[in-house]
Amino acid sequence: MKPLFATCPKGLEYLLRDELMSLGAVDVHEALAGVRFSGSLETAYRACLWSRLASRILLPVAEFDAASDEALYAGVQAIDWSEHLAPHATLAVDANTAQSKLTHSQYLAQRVKDAVVDQFRERSQTRPDVDTEEPDVRINLRLRRDRATVSIDLAGAPLHRRGWRETQGEAPLKENLAAAMLLRAGWPDIYTQGGALLDPMCGSGTLLIEGALMAADVAPGLRRDYYGFLGWKQHDIATWRSVLDEANSRADIGLPALRSCFFGSDTDARMVQMAKRNAQEAGVAGFFTLDRHDAGHVRPPSGFTQGLVITNPPYGERLGERENLPKLYRSLGETLRDHFTGWRAAVLAGDAELGRATTLRAEKKYTLYNGALETVLLIFELHPRSDTPREKPPLSPGAQMLKNRLEKNAKHLRKRLEREGIHAWRAYDQDLPEYAAAIDVYVDRSRSTHLHIQEYRAPADVPAELARTRLREIARVAGEVFEAPRARIAIKTRERGKGGSKYGQFDQRGEFIEVEESGLTFLVNLYDYLDTGLFLDHRLVRAKVRELAAGRRFLNLFAYTATASVYAAAGGARDTTSVDLSGTYLEWASRNLALNGFTGEKHRLVQADATQFLQRTHERYGLIYVDPPTFSNSKRADDFDVQRDHAKLLLACAERLTHDGVILFSNNFRRFSLDREALEPHLAIEAWGADSIPFDFSRRANIHDCWLLRPHAAEEPLNPWHNARIKK
Repeated sequence: MKPLFATCPKGLEYLLRDELMSLGAVDVHEALAGVRFSGSLETAYRACLWSRLASRILLPVAEFDAASDEALYAGVQAIDWSEHLAPHATLAVDANTAQSKLTHSQYLAQRVKDAVVDQFRERSQTRPDVDTEEPDVRINLRLRRDRATVSIDLAGAPLHRRGWRETQGEAPLKENLAAAMLLRAGWPDIYTQGGALLDPMCGSGTLLIEGALMAADVAPGLRRDYYGFLGWKQHDIATWRSVLDEANSRADIGLPALRSCFFGSDTDARMVQMAKRNAQEAGVAGFFTLDRHDAGHVRPPSGFTQGLVITNPPYGERLGERENLPKLYRSLGETLRDHFTGWRAAVLAGDAELGRATTLRAEKKYTLYNGALETVLLIFELHPRSDTPREKPPLSPGAQMLKNRLEKNAKHLRKRLEREGIHAWRAYDQDLPEYAAAIDVYVDRSRSTHLHIQEYRAPADVPAELARTRLREIARVAGEVFEAPRARIAIKTRERGKGGSKYGQFDQRGEFIEVEESGLTFLVNLYDYLDTGLFLDHRLVRAKVRELAAGRRFLNLFAYTATASVYAAAGGARDTTSVDLSGTYLEWASRNLALNGFTGEKHRLVQADATQFLQRTHERYGLIYVDPPTFSNSKRADDFDVQRDHAKLLLACAERLTHDGVILFSNNFRRFSLDREALEPHLAIEAWGADSIPFDFSRRANIHDCWLLRPHAAEEPLNPWHNARIKK
């Protein structure tokens, strides 16, 4: 088995993970803009040929520290390059860097090339040449936090280049993003059920062609004539030929059986002709119907009562003028609502505001990146209109009691929530013992309501089926009270097992919503993790950070998604440093900071264990925020127990404080006891727990505790000259 890494646009990681598993990959783990996996050389070939979502397939050959030019050169020279390319071969180098001392990617690529070439020259007096278009071997350098990973790029060229595109429009949609849109919208199932695929703004035909190749079981890379492994010395020709023969056989079966159910149109006659030529090159033109007309006049094709309308309208970034786009989106929405009942629709909107212009309510939303542009994929179920709503079964007496309680809570909180501009709050917290859950309400920037329901452990004498029924009632009643459809309700359920009660497998959708708090904006993910990215019970703690941060250097330990760092920056902190061991959370933190306009060197993100960071740093900070987990047993750091280790941690923080600095310490361990005996000789302690609990958590006032710790006032130092006179 070989360790491998597949790169992809951000937002496609979970889809790519599932795709690679279907291709035989093992030990598969999603990462930022890619997926780590293991597999044989055959698995790697299959990934290159069959992945509809990956950008490149990388085979790492070395990993080493590279904080300097010399270290990078030496690390690359330590690799035996004769195992990968011949002296007379050609090569190219791609490099990218982030959060490292070496920052110029073009220079890094040059140094890697020099190290490889110099090794060959020293051994044989012959050196490889550079070919940036189709080299025999393409080398990839990834430098993150001064750690270099050198890989062989088995794809050689981006895998979204399928080999069929002869011409493209002014703002083409990449083929792997088109495939992601189709998969998110459920196109394979719709095709199996006899549905059609229709793109009313088809451009060069990318969505339709990808949809046809997907339905026909044609490998997306089958028409490519170049891969990076073809000139690699370890290339196994027999294995590749076997993989390729299998793909050709599947295409020979799939293409003749393909239904003629692909329809596209565009207002530009040139684009229609371009789409036709691309479809011919891809071998699917005979299954297409392409016409020239605008999106407002598109209608369901004859003979089809169901299908998928999918399109990528202009965003106002490169095509068209922004002020004219809402009218276009509104017209599209009206057409879909009036003429495509029973169909599904998927629209890649430039942003949520354009999506709202359709006047359709999205069942699902996904953040996807079209190049560098962050976009939102909206999925609509176009249900028939009915004057008589479907009758729901009556609520049970218990569910009716729950509804009464939720309505009472909502009424009690409403005025204060509006007055204080709070868009995320706790609406219910096991108020009724029979309905054991916490319900949090999130209102996103489009003013759509989302619910996060977290089930508590049911008593042992409550049958599992009864607990499940009650949870379903919670979801139904909460959705009715807060007007949130089921698609916008996230439920975290507990499962009983040998290890006791624990939360089950989470969804992995990669869906984020933007939520405002105190004039700031944060990304929240309700589905993929136990926590959502924004601790609602710490709302007042974050406000305290903002109050204390003015003019101070701010350190955020166990930073999670760095919401406290955003507050500190907004409060006028001189700079912020956010430390967390998780690369996933640091990427999330980076997005939160950028979303609020806090970028650049003043806002550092450090991937490290908090205690190890304190041991290494010599910086001093005016405000340190410490909100550690109750327990941590990460493989990359020492075990941490907040009760056992908090005094040592806080004393280490005290050593990094300025003389007038403040430590803001909080944690959620219900049985926690502050070790005053160890701390009071060094720090003045102010208990701030009761005042740190928001009003919507008053029913669970022990959800966290909080303290402010400051150095004792220093005594006036003796004059050293006075000391000298005394000695005399």
